[in-house]
Amino acid sequence: MVRGKTQMKRIENPTSRQVTFSKRRNGLLKKAFELSVLCDAEVALIVFSPRGKLYEFANVSTQKTIERYRAYIKDNINSKTVHQQDIEQIKADAEGLAKKLEALEAYKRKLLGEKLDECSIEELHSLEVKLEKSLISIRGRKTKLLEEQVSKLREKETKLRKDNEDLREKVYAEKLLLP
Repeated sequence: MVRGKTQMKRIENPTSRQVTFSKRRNGLLKKAFELSVLCDAEVALIVFSPRGKLYEFANVSTQKTIERYRAYIKDNINSKTVHQQDIEQIKADAEGLAKKLEALEAYKRKLLGEKLDECSIEELHSLEVKLEKSLISIRGRKTKLLEEQVSKLREKETKLRKDNEDLREKVYAEKLLLP
């Protein structure tokens, strides 16, 4: 015969409630014992009856298990708190970096001559001065590179002239030696 599903609500009849408590308490204690034996788990079970009577089971020591539990919870809460603080810090850093990136992109657009409608006279003057400084720096670097190229080409020209002169002398010497 199949038992019907028990509804999960308070049993109103005090006698039935006490009988159910007693049976389920014994079943729970038995399951705790089986778990500790079969799985070599550290188990502590504490149950107070509706009248305040204590029932407990521990395969080691209830006190040791509770202390271990408290230490575990304390460590977990601390690590979660630190972890949560890290997450908050990372979020704040990401928001700050996003704002900086947005500002840099806006500045880059202004340097490229885009969206200048939003700029005041002072901002436009500041951009102009910065661009002129950049141009001076760019032109200086370009001039230096061109001077280096010219210097290398002059060295190459000098070498080629010398090689050419050596070849002429060689050809002239061969003509004199021919009968």
